[in-house]
Amino acid sequence: MKTPLRHLITALGLVGFFALSAQAAEPAKPESIRIAVPDLSAGSKHSAGGVVDVLRDQQLLEKAFAKDGIRIDWRFFKGAGPVVNEALANGQADFAYLGDLAAIVGKANGLDTRVLTAGVRGVKSYLGVVPGSGIKTLHDLKGKRVAVFRGTANQLSFASALASQGLSERDLKVINLDFNAANAALAAKQIDATWGLSSLLSLRERGLVELPVNSRDLEGAGSTQAVLLGTGEFIDKYPELVQRLVTAQQQAANWLRDEHNREAYVDLVASNANWPRSILADDLANEDLAHYFDPRLDAEFVAQLQQGVDLAARERLIRRGFQVSQWIEPRFLDAALQQEQAVQAAR
Repeated sequence: MKTPLRHLITALGLVGFFALSAQAAEPAKPESIRIAVPDLSAGSKHSAGGVVDVLRDQQLLEKAFAKDGIRIDWRFFKGAGPVVNEALANGQADFAYLGDLAAIVGKANGLDTRVLTAGVRGVKSYLGVVPGSGIKTLHDLKGKRVAVFRGTANQLSFASALASQGLSERDLKVINLDFNAANAALAAKQIDATWGLSSLLSLRERGLVELPVNSRDLEGAGSTQAVLLGTGEFIDKYPELVQRLVTAQQQAANWLRDEHNREAYVDLVASNANWPRSILADDLANEDLAHYFDPRLDAEFVAQLQQGVDLAARERLIRRGFQVSQWIEPRFLDAALQQEQAVQAAR
């Protein structure tokens, strides 16, 4: 009887050992998932537009992680990209939705981030000028005072627009102002021009600016992209949670890409950001939403990011370039899309 009993005790011990080993291999889930986002709102509510506003409005991430009691901690920053990079560097965020330059600068400066999905592609930028200034082209900006939001996608966008015309910031008198300050300075005629986003349309409606050029006029040069980043630490530690987040985000991306939801989307962002609805509708009027909000890290999007990296290095916005192909991590989105296709095929 002793031998079988000894074997039983040994077996139970091994079961306990393997159970403990499995628990050690699976780290305890975090209490919260922290997501850093630049705040583009002009009012008391938070807004980043695009997939962020849809995710928050439909509570898609909250629902996806409710079963584990994991809280979604949205962290909005008025300081835009540079402040979001600080949060990532200080271990205060696990994910971030960022424009291309801020994401590129963070990576170039040593942040261990990985691009998980595209957020939006080909966002229009506008040249706003003082009415009656005679500025009709980018070449007319030579020697002029131009406001640009340095350290953000806006700066890279402007560099791209200038480069398309054989120009650079060195040909101008560039002043670093955020979007709200730049718009106020332009309206007060304290500067000659600014390179900005759709908020300039509201100044045009009031006759305070002229918009002679936008990135569509430059065949896309000067447009901006945005990405979803994850930190390497979180991705390596919790790949299952990353997969769940990306899969949940895909629901928001599908909603955004459905043309039937265009008006509802404009209403949502207008309410959150406190922007005139007409401005948002005008800015999106000629956009193919299925392409605009395409989350895939396809060859076109990767090439745009690589052009951004190369331009940032050439303009000395970063010390050295890098290969985007080594930065992207599409496996989570690929799995989400495969799951989506399987569900559709089963219907």
